[in-house]
Amino acid sequence: MLVLGIETSCDETAAAVLEDGDKLRSSIVASQVSLHAEYGGVVPELASRRHLETILPVVEKALRDGGVTLGDLDGIAVTQGPGLVGSLLVGLSVAKAMAYSQRLPFVGINHLEGHIFAGFLQEPRPTYPFVALLVSGGHTALYHCPEPLHYRLLGKTRDDAAGEAFDKVAKLLGLGYPGGPIIERTAREGDPKTIPFPVAQFSDGAPDFSFSGLKTAVSLFVQKHRPLTPRLIADISASFQATVVKMLVRRTVRAALRERARRILVSGGVAANRPLREALQGEAEDRGFEIFIPPPALCTDNAAMIAAAGYARLLAGERADLTLNASADLKLAE
Repeated sequence: MLVLGIETSCDETAAAVLEDGDKLRSSIVASQVSLHAEYGGVVPELASRRHLETILPVVEKALRDGGVTLGDLDGIAVTQGPGLVGSLLVGLSVAKAMAYSQRLPFVGINHLEGHIFAGFLQEPRPTYPFVALLVSGGHTALYHCPEPLHYRLLGKTRDDAAGEAFDKVAKLLGLGYPGGPIIERTAREGDPKTIPFPVAQFSDGAPDFSFSGLKTAVSLFVQKHRPLTPRLIADISASFQATVVKMLVRRTVRAALRERARRILVSGGVAANRPLREALQGEAEDRGFEIFIPPPALCTDNAAMIAAAGYARLLAGERADLTLNASADLKLAE
């Protein structure tokens, strides 16, 4: 089965062709980072306009690189939500038009489910059940995945997502956008033990996340120690990053132990962070977990993961009709 995936949930215009759920024939991603960099974050109106400009060329290149035509496809999968509603509508409208004109089945995919399916586009593939940590610019959450297409929410962020915290701290330090890669590079020159930033704790014991207190602690430290030297900026970056990694790893391991899960899947843009990957691998070795983390190119937003989730749902007999609408706050599980 050949499935075309389309992803336009935020600021990446992406399309991919996937064969039989795991053979990636093409994956095209048009980034908008340079467009939004001067604003220090994604501007929704600019994002949707850029999607309009690039969506058809991106889809055409994905088909061409995949060696297929629209007539060769067996189905289309498109991100329905969550995300920026204007951006989502661009991809959804194109997918509907293509499905209608070619009389192809199509399905709307939850962006978060797509991140989970990114873990199935590599070898070895995870087997069910497992705990999934989804950590990105817009989302930080833990899910229990007992079987395909079924999810239970274990914990979520109570304020900022981890990637959002990286962006805000990078802005505080004058490092630019996007924050994650820049802070990771800057942190290599710093000492992560220099500044004991706080790790959020909850009295109810919930495996939730909170990064607003950490962000505030960084802000207060910066105000107190201006002007910042390059060395101090590196130390702040390293200490902040180490605190985020500690929180993510600690909550994930505790959730896996509580669920008696021996497998952990980690995905989303922040999962491309090397210290996080290394810390999770270390915990896995120490505690006997199996850890599954897609390569960095499949952690960030892409259409291959949407096609993979779409393949599974099409195979299960699911179909959407032309009334399908974008949902900015679409839930994966309650």
